[in-house]
Amino acid sequence: MPVGTTTSTNAADDPYLWLEDVTGDDALTWVGEHNDPTVADLTGSDRFRALQSQALEVLDTDDRIPYVRRRNEFLYNFWRDAAHPRGLWRRTTLESYLTDDPEWDVLVDVDALATAEDENWVWKSATMNYPDYDRALIAMSRGGADAAVVREFDVTTRTWVSDGFVLPEAKSSMSWIDRDTVYVGTDFGPQPDGEGSLTSSGYPRVIKRWSRGQSLDAATTVFAGILDDVAVSAGYDHTPGFERHFVSRATDFFNELSFEVIEGEPVLVEVPTDSYFSLHHDWMFVRPRSDWEVGGRLRPAGSLLVFDYPDYMAGGRDHQVLFTPDAHTSLQGFSVTRSHLILSTLHDVHTEVTVRVLGEWTEVPQPDLPELSTVSVIDTDPDNSDEVFWSVTSFTTPPSLLHGNSGGPLTVIKQAPAFFDADSVVAEQFFATSDDGTAIPYFVVRRSDVTSGPTLLYGYGGFENSLTPSYLATSGRTWIERGGIYVIANIRGGGEYGPTWHTQALKAGRHLVYEDFSSVAKDLVARGVTTHAQLGAQGGSNGGLLMGVMLTRYPELFGALVCQVPLIDMRRYHLLLAGASWMAEYGNPDDPEEWAFLGKYSPYQNLVPAGERTYPPILVTTSTRDDRVHPGHARKLVARLEEYGHDVSYYENIEGGHGGAADNKQSAFKSALAFEFLWRTIGSVDAD
Repeated sequence: MPVGTTTSTNAADDPYLWLEDVTGDDALTWVGEHNDPTVADLTGSDRFRALQSQALEVLDTDDRIPYVRRRNEFLYNFWRDAAHPRGLWRRTTLESYLTDDPEWDVLVDVDALATAEDENWVWKSATMNYPDYDRALIAMSRGGADAAVVREFDVTTRTWVSDGFVLPEAKSSMSWIDRDTVYVGTDFGPQPDGEGSLTSSGYPRVIKRWSRGQSLDAATTVFAGILDDVAVSAGYDHTPGFERHFVSRATDFFNELSFEVIEGEPVLVEVPTDSYFSLHHDWMFVRPRSDWEVGGRLRPAGSLLVFDYPDYMAGGRDHQVLFTPDAHTSLQGFSVTRSHLILSTLHDVHTEVTVRVLGEWTEVPQPDLPELSTVSVIDTDPDNSDEVFWSVTSFTTPPSLLHGNSGGPLTVIKQAPAFFDADSVVAEQFFATSDDGTAIPYFVVRRSDVTSGPTLLYGYGGFENSLTPSYLATSGRTWIERGGIYVIANIRGGGEYGPTWHTQALKAGRHLVYEDFSSVAKDLVARGVTTHAQLGAQGGSNGGLLMGVMLTRYPELFGALVCQVPLIDMRRYHLLLAGASWMAEYGNPDDPEEWAFLGKYSPYQNLVPAGERTYPPILVTTSTRDDRVHPGHARKLVARLEEYGHDVSYYENIEGGHGGAADNKQSAFKSALAFEFLWRTIGSVDAD
């Protein structure tokens, strides 16, 4: 639980605490009273209907790429379209998949299931057992929440296993050990140590080993964390000849203690707690998030090192460096095939790929990649082959799915449709100078005949999440093709330049995120791309917090803001739903020293009446079923803005979880609502 002198508000200084009652009658009445005028105002025009139709066409088209995961001889895919809004879990063979019209074997029809069971099921995931892949642990939520129901499914008979592994709705984790045994973490209720089975963040604190036919109450506890951990987890490495059990404690969002379970006892893997490590056979790959002195050498944050795992556990620290970052280049991820290691890097936010021979670590050639593109490894099958499925996309090029062997030639096997005329659209990269002199990259995507005008600036800036070039199907149709300019800012807090691009913006450094974003906004005006009156900004979740800070700290820079599923009240965020898990990112508001910097930017505490400062029009959206970022943040922002006499519109989707939508139709509605609001505000004013 939070420690130190509490600064958490109560009804005496926050009259809108009652809006934190997610499904309370009064709160839902308030939601309805605010949804109705927004819907009436924004959805009646021909333009809105066109925007919604265009967005839905993008989401529902049958010509989308059905991305797959290989499990033995089958390729598995989850698919939504107009006829199946809740979706189909299905599979096919590679031979069929390579045709223009694959034959899909439908395993689970979520729409039919929802009808039969009279439940608002939203698909979450399917985890299959190794090596037969004849059973799946399927997670589905009611209305799109993070909390999910888990049920065992027999893939061979297409039936639910009546006496199988089943968990009621909770934020659970469950993974296979073998066909008849799983690791499970869920809400078990009070434990022998006197604590509950969930952390203060609402995630599993206790992991048990559960055998088929055994009641959940009788499952054996194998590992437990403490209440203030974010979560604990367990997993089994089933690689033949290298089978190992692991458990871990996430002590905060970025630090983890990992243990191999040897003869029933957890043995610490002594890597830096903020590092990422993974095993393949006896190779241990480590990517430290801070500088690490190991084997007598200082290795910079963001490096990739490889060790001999048994030797490391015995105390050896010999290693080889596979990647070293520089001022322009960072490692974004890596994958393995049977023979190769694939490294994906960013050079000034442009993807580069390197392939190395496993064990020898020598490079093999790769084909040229398109400029300003993002290349991702979709799937590999390292136990059996060098097969790789790749995705390649850019701002103006629809995604392509490539297939081949690592280190060999690739073939385009699927191509997504184009939704706007790419020949008439250009993508450019510029750099703004932030307040401390740091160069901040950003991308500008526009029609070639549009040099200035209404501009939408998108940002996130948190949790080491990188914003890389990807096809702007919906924005291209509903914004760029209509003459709007779209901008993506690669501000600090993200991972575009490696871990330090993120870590320097943690806690007391958070101001850098907002200075970077505002500097991009100023640079756009200075370059003549737009004017302040024609500049809008959009962000969700942590990006919604970014919008709240732009509203309160930099309102003069923007003509309109779209703030989605936001964090807003940073005094109480750690007390609401999963908020406690993010204190490593933002800080602890119950610690006076940390509240000192949190309080400077927390949007809810920094709102002022209209007579003191003019705010741009703002559209705030959220979801009642968002059990990650509490909808009370958005509700209280709107209530306070109304109290202070500001122009605000509000829409809360009753379902949809943190994504704000439970199906394609809801996603299209949400998108059209935002773009209609933007066209009415920044799209309807002339240049200064």
